[in-house]
Amino acid sequence: MSRKVAILGGLGNGAVVAAAIEHARRLGATDLEVAGFLNDRAEVGEYIDMFPVIGRLEDTKRLLDEGYWFINTILRIDGNRERIAMFEALNIPDDRLASFVHPMAYVAPSVQLGVGTIVMPNVSMSPGTKLGKGSIMMVGAMMGHDNEVGEFCHIAAQAAVGSYLNIGKGVHIGLNATVRENLTIGDYATLGMGSVLTKNIGNNEIWAGNPAKFLRYAN
Repeated sequence: MSRKVAILGGLGNGAVVAAAIEHARRLGATDLEVAGFLNDRAEVGEYIDMFPVIGRLEDTKRLLDEGYWFINTILRIDGNRERIAMFEALNIPDDRLASFVHPMAYVAPSVQLGVGTIVMPNVSMSPGTKLGKGSIMMVGAMMGHDNEVGEFCHIAAQAAVGSYLNIGKGVHIGLNATVRENLTIGDYATLGMGSVLTKNIGNNEIWAGNPAKFLRYAN
């Protein structure tokens, strides 16, 4: 029996994840069925890509009572702390957060995936890595071995992340960025797209460039 999923979000990550779930569903590789989006910026009944807006974030409690499962995609590059707090305030039980691994992803058997995690097509995740609650690995991202990745992290498409890393909560690693092994990336930090990281990043810091350098603190 299918599990009906409400995706928190819409245009951007939400629509991309919804489409991947539908693709996996057509392949017979998941029991998840996207019911639609919870979105505060669109009208109920409006469509985002091929899926309807079925409510606002305040409707989460009603949908919990109706038996829905949930996926959160409301993350942002700067100010992720507030987005995560907004999600946590909804008090969705862990056992009602849906995790999704696309069948075209490689996930080593010893990888540990937290609740509500998303692993998109053509992702590669090597042995011994832990991916925290609500984190997202976007299309084509590569994650090395023996990493500790915190909650609500966003690893963008085509990012290449090395091994023996300690990545904090709410971290964003941008499109096509590269991260050297044996580094620490602090909570709510950001690495810009196309960057090459060779040094540690502190909490709330934004780095970019090749080699990546500190730009400023997150708002």
